[in-house]
Amino acid sequence: MRRLFLFTIPVFLLISFFVPGAVFAARTLSVGSSGADVVVLQDKLIVHGYLAAGLNIGRFGPATETALKKFQCANGIVCSGSVAEGYGVYGPRTQAALALATNYPKNPASISENLTPVAVGAFETSGWIPYWRATTGTQDVLPNLSKLTSVMPFGYTLKTDGTLADTAKLTEEPWVPFIAAARAAKVRIVPTVMSGDGDIIHRILSDTRSRIALEDEIANVVKQNGFDGIDVDFEAKNRETINYFSTFLKGLYARMGNKWVYCTIEARMPLEHRYLPGQIIPPDATDYANDYKALNKYCDRVEIMAYDQGIIDQKLNGQRAAPYAPTADTEWVEALVRLAAQTISRNKLIIGIPTYGYEYKVTPLSNGAYQYKVLWPFNPKYATDMAQKLNITPFRNSAGEMGFVYYLTLLQAPSGTESTLLQQTPENPSATITQNANGSSTTIQLQPFNYVSWSDAQAIKDKVDLAKILGVRGVAVFKFDGGEDQGTWNVLR
Repeated sequence: MRRLFLFTIPVFLLISFFVPGAVFAARTLSVGSSGADVVVLQDKLIVHGYLAAGLNIGRFGPATETALKKFQCANGIVCSGSVAEGYGVYGPRTQAALALATNYPKNPASISENLTPVAVGAFETSGWIPYWRATTGTQDVLPNLSKLTSVMPFGYTLKTDGTLADTAKLTEEPWVPFIAAARAAKVRIVPTVMSGDGDIIHRILSDTRSRIALEDEIANVVKQNGFDGIDVDFEAKNRETINYFSTFLKGLYARMGNKWVYCTIEARMPLEHRYLPGQIIPPDATDYANDYKALNKYCDRVEIMAYDQGIIDQKLNGQRAAPYAPTADTEWVEALVRLAAQTISRNKLIIGIPTYGYEYKVTPLSNGAYQYKVLWPFNPKYATDMAQKLNITPFRNSAGEMGFVYYLTLLQAPSGTESTLLQQTPENPSATITQNANGSSTTIQLQPFNYVSWSDAQAIKDKVDLAKILGVRGVAVFKFDGGEDQGTWNVLR
């Protein structure tokens, strides 16, 4: 994500989302069904503790219906309603959920007893100030320092020769008086050192001499400038870098003494959120560039960049109302954190929260699915100004963020019509209603539309509340630059 803002280059990425229900061929089962597939269903319900042993008799009766309803409710599928609404019916969504529960019994995103102990001590709130908006960022944070535990000036960058560049110019204005004010307010100053080039990172860390030199330089920069620590944000690392990165963190941690080592890492998703039921999971699906055990050992804080979700969560793509391409759905964030908290101490875990959003070009497909093309990231004012200009009222979308749709060109009204009324709703954003001359209405599918979704103060509050519910150490906001929803400061009190 940060490279999008760092270089301010629009990123064009074509990504498709197809309706997952089409992949299921299993028979829908309900009361009165019988056969071998009913036995399979009953066996699974018995294994997961929803049906008593010995009731796998091949007939779908009241006991099986009751067990299935309990499973549906426990997995957020449906908790009430009629058979017509799917309650007590073994249909596609329930089949998918039960298949996942069976295929991934050791890798759940929701089993709290597998998590490390809850955090102790005060809840922490931190945030990054980007160097490209240093003036507005420091002005934004200065009157709100009392609400923060740490501030991360963003910061230093890793040069191709393995040395640091003070890209933010932290020894100059406006940083000097800001850092002094932060110290007076007892807010930790933890600058970020960032790289987003996996090949450069690997070359530097895999060479013992350049790795040690980098460890020494970072530690010296922190100590000479009186910083409280360093935030290591090495993104897009290669799989083969994993052990070299762990060795680097070990060496840095040893050199830092009583200074803090923050580790900011990309989100890791549970398998059941990455793949659809029935999909073949590739052998390298669990080849990662970050060793969670090493992070837990050599990092004082581990900040999960829980944003830039887009449409990567296959599970939620099939559950949420479209268009759906959020910056960070709270349920997605919870899955990431629960997975991390199985290995990393919750006393160290920090949830990264976005203050921005994305705009997409969305193309409706003939099968009812949508194709998404990322246009650019933006601060909320861009979206609210556009909505006002277009006379559109943003809505709270299915991800819990704010959003709206709009069209670049009006549809040419067919002959015999008096007017064309664009009806933009979250339920059917790709339809237009044309008022015919005889008073009747005709629904016509539109060409591609634009979809805007962003994180406002309420979406940020949802993540803060989630962090407290999950018992992690705190949150870190990306980014404070004056462009975020200013109501954010009220939810960080």
